[in-house]
Amino acid sequence: MDTERKYPVPDNEVDRNKSLRAYRVMDSPPEIYFDEIGQLAAQICECPVSYVSFIEEDRFWFKSKYGLPDDFEGCPREIAFCSITVCGADLVLSEDLTQDERFKDFHFVVNDPFFKFYSAMPLVTPEGYSIGTICVMDFQPRELTFEQQECLRRLAQQLMTHLEHRRRLLELDQTMRELDSANAELAKEKARADNLLAAMFPAPIVEELIENGKVAPKFYPEATILFADVKGFTKFVESAEPAMLVGLLNTYFARFDDMVSEHGLEKIKTIGDAYMAVSGVPGQDRLHVLNACLCGLSLIRVIKELKAKRDKLHLPSFDFRIGLHTGPVIAGLVGNQRSTYDIWGDAVNVAARLESSGEPGRLNVSKPIYQQMQPYFDFVEQGTIEVKNKAPMEMYFLDRLKPEFSDDLEGYVPNQQLQEALNPSRKIIMAPLK
Repeated sequence: MDTERKYPVPDNEVDRNKSLRAYRVMDSPPEIYFDEIGQLAAQICECPVSYVSFIEEDRFWFKSKYGLPDDFEGCPREIAFCSITVCGADLVLSEDLTQDERFKDFHFVVNDPFFKFYSAMPLVTPEGYSIGTICVMDFQPRELTFEQQECLRRLAQQLMTHLEHRRRLLELDQTMRELDSANAELAKEKARADNLLAAMFPAPIVEELIENGKVAPKFYPEATILFADVKGFTKFVESAEPAMLVGLLNTYFARFDDMVSEHGLEKIKTIGDAYMAVSGVPGQDRLHVLNACLCGLSLIRVIKELKAKRDKLHLPSFDFRIGLHTGPVIAGLVGNQRSTYDIWGDAVNVAARLESSGEPGRLNVSKPIYQQMQPYFDFVEQGTIEVKNKAPMEMYFLDRLKPEFSDDLEGYVPNQQLQEALNPSRKIIMAPLK
């Protein structure tokens, strides 16, 4: 038959091709099961050639072959014997190809290797699509017994059953890969959400929120609150360029965050130019007053360092007032949208009043802090100060660590002696000089 001949096409050709693709068998690697079935077909039918083939569009492809050259992988559909077989659903038998009107002009009948015998059973899917064949061939005319024909039919059924199992396994494997990918993506999303929660809330609060879906408010009988605020910020805003203003605030507050973290305090929030942190919440700590005082000194040091650097470059800088007070507070999570972890209580208000009543570049503290910390720090008494909406208060400037407890000349960094004086078995937080 001439290679230009039009090959027969099943009525369901489009769906047949679609069904074949679902099995993902075309161009798949060799599989011993197909090889063994093909060889078994040749032995049963006593033929020198056998193969398992599939036809997609205009392509005829061998999944396995027996008795054919290794480099013979397929041929155009128009010269393939099986192009006729896939048009039906039952065994095709030609005892003498040279005398068979269907095949006598086929290329491999009139040309080398001059096939004379052909029999093939289509591989029919459960939906009724003939997607391929199992075939036996000979170079001499021959007959197949009834039993041999039935064996060829059963081998085709076995191949189709195997293809169905194979397809399901491939689909399951694909589903598992998709699930793995989805789980990996969920894990990434969870990690991002956890990181976001960790950035927003203290670790114990995150744990409680994840476990219970909410955070119960809690009373803390002792905590130390730190307030820092820019002097003259409102006037500064009137003439400042917005990007520069935000960038400058971020320069200071980013360094504040570092110091707060190093001293074990918890940042609560920033409101405009105000910065608020607490020591002893949510993790209770008997050294919360000391750690807050050391943190306050570190903030003073940072403010001085930034001012010196910016003054050299003739850039604007901020002057901060800082206030500290210790007392009971209530802490909890508020809001459904953009929830925040916050603290409340009179101690918070007092700390804010101490900040507003202080001086730029100095740490203004209350009498309870002075009474607890005066053995370890140098203080300057302010006296009794009138406070808005409060009774007059005794206030003190905390200037530095006492020399015997300081690891630097300025009195910002505690030494080992302070740790031993407080408790030989309790390590205080010692922020390094930067």
